[in-house]
Amino acid sequence: MIAPEKSKLGPVLRELYPAFASLDAAALEAVLDKAQVVALTAGTPLFGEGSVCRQFPLVLEGSIRVAKVGEGRELHLYRVTPGESCVLTSSCLVGGRDYPATGVVESDVRLVVLPKVAFDELMATHAPFRQYVFGLFAERLTEMMGLVEAVAFHKLDRRLASALLGHGRVVEMTHQQLADAVGSVREIVTRVLRSFADQGLVKSGRGSIEVLDAARLRRIAEGD
Repeated sequence: MIAPEKSKLGPVLRELYPAFASLDAAALEAVLDKAQVVALTAGTPLFGEGSVCRQFPLVLEGSIRVAKVGEGRELHLYRVTPGESCVLTSSCLVGGRDYPATGVVESDVRLVVLPKVAFDELMATHAPFRQYVFGLFAERLTEMMGLVEAVAFHKLDRRLASALLGHGRVVEMTHQQLADAVGSVREIVTRVLRSFADQGLVKSGRGSIEVLDAARLRRIAEGD
């Protein structure tokens, strides 16, 4: 018999995650019977780089921030909000790999957490869920490859940090103008600026960027 709290989650899961909509009541109950319902406060680590991946979280409320940390700096990769799933978790479960990045609760979350056995069963037997997971791969891969190219290969973070310096506290430039200045495209520059903002280095406004920490930007520009 499914726990009373879990019995109320069926309609919520069907609404947020359409891949569950075609599961009949008995099949969905079997999935939820294996799952845990977890509530975590902001700032709680969800997984760390190198940690073993054993569960698949489905976000009902709040958000999770996924980032790559190295050399004293943090690169924002993406957020997971209600109705979304973590592509790194999916890939680690499918490939049997450890996590290559970190995940931290950004705002208080409530999750349905599926153990690997339930995830594997859904992947093997339920085509809509399988299509959802592989569709997630395609969507996130495009975003992350652009980010890798910009930051890891071309050191766009350094060029952008340099471009923001020497104009005073407020840089009167749009994201497109900054992209033109550093020889990139607006979408990639916006991602790097979002990473800077998450680190407290800048604050984006309409048609301008406010520099909050010029010293740290200078260190990034110099490759420190």
